[in-house]
This record gives sequence, structure tokens and C-alpha cells, in this order.
Amino acid sequence: ERITQTVEITKHVVDIEEKGVKLRLTIVDTPGFGDAVNNTECWKPVADYIDQQFEQYFRDESGLNRKNIQDNRVHCCIYFISPFGHGYGQPLPGRGCWGGGLVGWCSLGSPHRLRPLDVEFMRALHQRVNIVPVLAKADTLTPAEVERMKKKIREDIDHYGIRIYQFPECDSDEDEEFKLQDQALK
Repeated sequence: ERITQTVEITKHVVDIEEKGVKLRLTIVDTPGFGDAVNNTECWKPVADYIDQQFEQYFRDESGLNRKNIQDNRVHCCIYFISPFGHGYGQPLPGRGCWGGGLVGWCSLGSPHRLRPLDVEFMRALHQRVNIVPVLAKADTLTPAEVERMKKKIREDIDHYGIRIYQFPECDSDEDEEFKLQDQALK
């Protein structure tokens, strides 16, 4: 029997306290996203969920009893981009063969790094939520590969007009090591 893949939305709530400031962090996970054979509009359940949370918050804010409103809006989407399996490009050196084909394909030689699914998802959500693209499994790549991929991903994001979260600049009084780490993250 074939099991159909769905984009399930799972919430995990964590209470955090740091320096006397209490924060309730809700992590929304979407296992199954992009795993189906046909991924047409697989981002729709995620977009609908985000819209529902904003609508609920608006209804609560518009009501009479606004003292105990829970903010369940989605403020940030950390979008993990796979470093493998993008487009038709050059195989990563030293990744070996598997099943008669090369694994670890990347489009270092092609014009775009993002899969159509990545582009479609981010374009559908960038008006709704802050998107922070993250190169997944970057620890399996060399620093040079990471830099090349980040450059291509940034080019694609610009090419497709996707708005992503822009990290603020460091304070001028931060030490140099922190400034370097901050710059590397961007």
C-alpha cells in the first residue's frame, strides 16, 4: 500500500528565560515538505498556516478582551537549502559514485543554485514572513565549496527578487572577532 506524503505542520513550544526576560518560543516544523513526487504547491499548507495565525491574532486584537492575547504568529522562517541535488552542474570533486551516477551534484557551473521548489516556496512566503536561508549540512563541505554555494544562492535570491531577512549591522563597539563572525554569517 502506497502512503501519500503530506506536509504536516508540527508545533513545539519552549519557554526560555535569559537575563530576566521570559520568552515563549514556538518552533513550527514541516516534515514532509518537498518529499513528494509531485511538489506542485506543496508550500500552500505552510502559507495557509502562516495566514491563519495572522488572522487569529488580528481577531484577538480586534476583540474586547485584549489582555491575555497569545501571539502565535510566525515571525521567521529558517529555510534549509540542500547543498546537493541542485540542477545540472558540475559534480563536487571527491564525492564518489553511487548507483552508477555521481552524487553531490551542485550547479557551480550553472547559472542558478536554487531548485525550482526553493524558489517557488520563498517567493510564495517572502511577503508573509522573514526568510532566513541556511545552507544545510554545510559542515560536510569545504570552506571554498560553502563560499561558492553561498554566492550562487545569493545571486539566485537577487535574480528571482526574493526578499530575505537582512541582519542588522554590528555595533561599532563590538570586538573585532565578533564583527568577523557576524560578517561570515551574512
